[in-house]
Amino acid sequence: MPSTRVWGRLLGLPTAVVETVAFDEHEQVFVASVRARRRDRGRCGICQRRCPGYDTGQGRRRWRALDLGTVRAVVEADAPRVACAEHGVVVAAVPWARHGAGHTRAFDDTVAWLATTCSKTTVRQLMRIAWPTVGSIITRVRADIDAEVDRLAGLRRIGIDEISYKKGHKYLTIVVDHDTGRLVWAAPGNDKQTLTQFFTLLGPARCAQITHVSADAAAWIARVVEQRCPTAIRCADPFHVVKWATDALDAVRRQAWNALRRSPGGSGRDRRGRAASAGAARGLKRARWALWKNPENLTDKQQVTLDWIAKADPRLYRAYLLKEGLRYVFAVGGQDGKHALRRWLSWVARCRIPEFVKLGRTVRAELAAIHASLDHGLSNALVESTNTKIRLLTRMAFGFKRPEALISLALLALGGYRPTLPGR
Repeated sequence: MPSTRVWGRLLGLPTAVVETVAFDEHEQVFVASVRARRRDRGRCGICQRRCPGYDTGQGRRRWRALDLGTVRAVVEADAPRVACAEHGVVVAAVPWARHGAGHTRAFDDTVAWLATTCSKTTVRQLMRIAWPTVGSIITRVRADIDAEVDRLAGLRRIGIDEISYKKGHKYLTIVVDHDTGRLVWAAPGNDKQTLTQFFTLLGPARCAQITHVSADAAAWIARVVEQRCPTAIRCADPFHVVKWATDALDAVRRQAWNALRRSPGGSGRDRRGRAASAGAARGLKRARWALWKNPENLTDKQQVTLDWIAKADPRLYRAYLLKEGLRYVFAVGGQDGKHALRRWLSWVARCRIPEFVKLGRTVRAELAAIHASLDHGLSNALVESTNTKIRLLTRMAFGFKRPEALISLALLALGGYRPTLPGR
């Protein structure tokens, strides 16, 4: 029979004293009876301070440990309570498990590592636990990491965005560090109050150290950044600015398509007898991708479609050129981009296309942020990349009842402080 020290190493309990080991035939689990070392006893489970004893609690308690091969294992020990001056009567701390947990630290760390690298089904089957339990575990592990590291230290250039994580208009607001590429903060909600929580946590001194903020043109982001970081340079995201032009172009295309569809010969019936566009209206309906794509990415067929639009509908083609003109502004950047933007604003003011005239006013309202983006080359591309990874994690986290579990999973996977496997 191995010594008690070897059993402690096998179960991931280097700081516990193993007294006896046995196999529970009824529960079909390996049971290790342990006790804390003298210097680890009588401490508050929350703050770890030494406290006077209160009572023996509810007797002996079990914690799930890492499996021994194919056999489940548990750790069994007394769970007395102590009287903490700050937290009141709480269960005494044990060195092998986090406060309030039903699993050992080694078990928690293994599950957290698996959750950031494996699928939901893999974690559940390998560790033999329910998926909601995984959410509770990664929340505990993330809280431990946050107590040891300062994710907000040294922030200078940040990106802010929102992402939908659940139907019913449920959003997360996320903040990414442009210099390290890490996700540093996330919270449920997409409004002024939500973002204010981040800057409150950051504090006035560190808010003053923020030099650049990239974001879309959401008014609630702009207002909070202006109030909390008045010296920071706000950079408009080029992707969102060009998307405004793409949306305006698509509105013009739909107007042209509807006009053709209502004209004689513009509509008919498909093979199933349903109403469908015909003639030029059908060609314009299928021209959306030719208008949306960048010229260098057009296929031969899409180029032919674009040439046809230039001859058949000059107004729509002019809207296409206006969209490409705004895209060119960000392609060249710097002073050349600013010069191109001035010419574009002059052109759009006299284009006689209401959608683009309105877009011109919107661009003028965001001119300072757009100029900052052209000067510094800062965009939300890194933030959008983080959003894509969070969407994948959202699918993995399907079944979590609370957004805090998803946030913990995202911070563990994308925050730069992934948990390590025990003993590695």
